[in-house]
Amino acid sequence: MRSDSYAIGCLSTCDDRVPFRNGSCSITHGCCQLDLPKGVRNYQGYFNSFYNTIKIWRRTPCNYVAVMESAAFNFSTTYLTSTEFYDRDSSKAPVVMDWAVSRNTTCEEARINTTSYACVSDNSHCITNDAGYACSCSSGYKGNPYIVDGCKDIDECLENVTYPCAGICENTPGSFTCSCSRGKSMIDGVCVKDHRKSIIWIAPVVGTSLLLVSLGGPCIVRKIKLQKVKKMKQKFFKQNHGLLLQQLVSHNSDIGERMIITLRELEKATNNFDRARVVGGGGHGVVFKGILDLHVVAIKKSKIVVQREIDEFINEVAVLSQVNHRNVVKLLGCCLETEVPLLVYEFISNGTLYNHLHVEGPISLLWVDRIRIALEVARALSYLHSAASMPIFHRDMKSSNILLDDSLTAKVSDFGASRYIPIDQTGVTTVIQGTMGYLDPMYHYTGRLTDKSDVFSFGVLLVELLTRKQPFIYRSNGGDNLVSHFENILATNNLVNIIDP
Repeated sequence: MRSDSYAIGCLSTCDDRVPFRNGSCSITHGCCQLDLPKGVRNYQGYFNSFYNTIKIWRRTPCNYVAVMESAAFNFSTTYLTSTEFYDRDSSKAPVVMDWAVSRNTTCEEARINTTSYACVSDNSHCITNDAGYACSCSSGYKGNPYIVDGCKDIDECLENVTYPCAGICENTPGSFTCSCSRGKSMIDGVCVKDHRKSIIWIAPVVGTSLLLVSLGGPCIVRKIKLQKVKKMKQKFFKQNHGLLLQQLVSHNSDIGERMIITLRELEKATNNFDRARVVGGGGHGVVFKGILDLHVVAIKKSKIVVQREIDEFINEVAVLSQVNHRNVVKLLGCCLETEVPLLVYEFISNGTLYNHLHVEGPISLLWVDRIRIALEVARALSYLHSAASMPIFHRDMKSSNILLDDSLTAKVSDFGASRYIPIDQTGVTTVIQGTMGYLDPMYHYTGRLTDKSDVFSFGVLLVELLTRKQPFIYRSNGGDNLVSHFENILATNNLVNIIDP
């Protein structure tokens, strides 16, 4: 990597004599890590090979470099032989950013100009860092220090986990007090009975109290647990912008009633998410098979979701709820009462196109089926791009995202990476997302997502159908990827050498 005058690097090898282990990023395991120098503002990553690697492309086809939070990286041996690391979290990686308001300006210098000084909220303070300065809310306050009255007092009494108080909590500006009731004293943070003011208990009263506790205790505990569960569901529903979704679908009551599904319904549908009901999954999450309203459904339970993406997620759900095409997997609804939203789709029983092409055995799909599947996927893309209420770009078109039903009818699925585009626009600049081998080079280079990005991926899918070769693994004897090799063979009229017999 390079930034200004810095150049750092590391070397990794694959030593067959050393057993590979999950969680161990070692130079002998094909993995290495480096700390970035402080103050780096931009970087460029690249690879150099000291040996000819063509022979191991099929076994370890992928090279990756990522700038990310070191604590968030957990090495897996599958990263060496698949695209799982790239596909994980939609090709995104968590980072910790160090930023500043004004370059090379200290807090003392910034305060001189009251017009441009950024820490405008009361109860905020300035912090000088290597890049300049930044603002933060004072202790006991949280919010946005860059706007007037942006730092709000923290009610510590409502956040008992972070600010524990075993007695009587009283919120104060920027702090709180914790005291004990009359007759008790605070010892090691716990209110205990003050024996100097002990009360003489009468035996019959004690006996009656114990009887009441023994009879009513279980009911009280159960009620408290139910209240906690209810509050947690309400918290997640609000956090996942359930109210926004209700608003987006409010114009169509039928969609609104159908789209929002309770956690209790899904728990019943999957026998409390029994592992025996798992029918698929990968880097993004797990898919359960369930019975909902006497219909077989697929319930996608994601592993993780970034909070800032919730707004986009809800909008996508609202748009996809109105998608109706026989070659697009139907989104039936979602549940927002869990930390990570759950999606409910129609259940497609016959696996993915990828499995039929590359896993099922020496005899794969008939040519008539392959041609029909290609036509059905093309119709689905055409519908998403031009006939839907708002154009939708899939952004991850590949064989593993094409499901087949019992009659081998194609169903485009997995809209986790999709973007909807305003009707008056032809594209949008966004974070690069997709699967290597299928990714449009222009989109990868410019970050500009258009309908042509999906069309390129569809073209790769056609080549995959014709050749029955995996785009993200295949390398010719000359080191070309599948698309380049196919173009070269097509130009020399030698397609017979690569077409699946």
